[in-house]
Amino acid sequence: MKQFFSAAHFFPFATRLARWIVYITLLSVATGSLVALFLWLLDSVTLLRWQHPWLLYLLPLAGVAIYFVYKHWGKNSAAGNNLIITELHSPGAGIPTRMGPLVLVTAIVTHLFGGSAGREGTALQIGGSIAHRIARWLGLSVADAQLLLLAGIAAGFGAVFGTPVTGAIFALEVVTIGRIRHHAILPCLLACVLAHAVCTAWGIHHTSYHIAPSSVPALRLTSLGKIALAGAVFGIVGYLFAWLTEQIKHHSHTLLHQHQWLIPALGGLLIILLTYICGTTDYLGLGVTASTPQGASIVNAFQPSGVHTFSWLWKLLFTAITLGMGFKGGEVTPLFFIGAALGNTLAPLLHLPPDLLAGLGFIAVFAAATNTPLACTLMGVELFGGQYVLHYAVACYAAYYCSGHSSIYSTQRIAINKFTGQPTHTPHQDIPMAKDM
Repeated sequence: MKQFFSAAHFFPFATRLARWIVYITLLSVATGSLVALFLWLLDSVTLLRWQHPWLLYLLPLAGVAIYFVYKHWGKNSAAGNNLIITELHSPGAGIPTRMGPLVLVTAIVTHLFGGSAGREGTALQIGGSIAHRIARWLGLSVADAQLLLLAGIAAGFGAVFGTPVTGAIFALEVVTIGRIRHHAILPCLLACVLAHAVCTAWGIHHTSYHIAPSSVPALRLTSLGKIALAGAVFGIVGYLFAWLTEQIKHHSHTLLHQHQWLIPALGGLLIILLTYICGTTDYLGLGVTASTPQGASIVNAFQPSGVHTFSWLWKLLFTAITLGMGFKGGEVTPLFFIGAALGNTLAPLLHLPPDLLAGLGFIAVFAAATNTPLACTLMGVELFGGQYVLHYAVACYAAYYCSGHSSIYSTQRIAINKFTGQPTHTPHQDIPMAKDM
């Protein structure tokens, strides 16, 4: 019988493991601390904007300032999360250390003046830029640098949302559709847990969401069929968000390519106009909570009449314009809003409880737009409880298939075709395989 592990293997393994624990600890402490600072600043500027609504009128100027900051000091940082994914596919281009501080500051500026954006983009770029810098300081091999970069993505995600298991799986699942690199699970999980612990140690508290046990229907084919149908709608809306954001970005750069500083200025003006058209400021900023108890928000979407019928569409438009026209932040929290509000709207049509449909939309639209159904199923478990895991899986995988191969991350590659199950013919380069930890 072949011997797979012996004393001769133990000491190199133990040495490598100890070394990686040091790497991950450095990464997690730095990432968790910066994410905590970001979340604290985000809450502060949101309260400031609620107290001073006139700040919205400065959004066009803020957009122009963001444009020139990235033009003169950003190097290739403007590519954001797509640059990190590109580095995982084709190592060598590098990730500027300045990416983390730049996106932290510009995302805060976006939220202060009313742009509709999220927070995951900032956290992922903070984790990715720190991981890349540590790898260069330590002179790590290409394979180890890639492994640390995946851990940086995981750390940022786990810290910003308070979902360490989800963060680890998201980092492994998001890079390539249809392929998960299991060799990275240990460093990613360790980075998530430590970064989340550091973030909470700084006094950061994450929002709690609740699905009442009485809301969950019995496991019958009819109820699962309704959930699958809702998941299909969530998938189509996830596709719509990714498509519209890309179209806005493409056409604005085509029309204003000679004066690109006008793109965020025009975007800011459109946000102001939309705010007046819909008659509320509920679709500005993050959207987790609203400035008034009755306002449209993620939290209120879990209540029977907490949002309006088309709240999901308004948030989709606000966010697609904000991010497609040059402002900074992330897409995921707005996707949570879109999904939860859409679920609330679908609930009476499908004769299902609004809090259940809001929770399913919360995770399923995200799954559709990022092609990460496994991570989103686990997010449901971490946020809402594990007793409804089948409901989460049905909604997330239905959304995943109904969104096609679209993605909010343009550099995400396709390894396995969703519909045929066959490998794609598009050439791609796998992440180099690091030695076992």
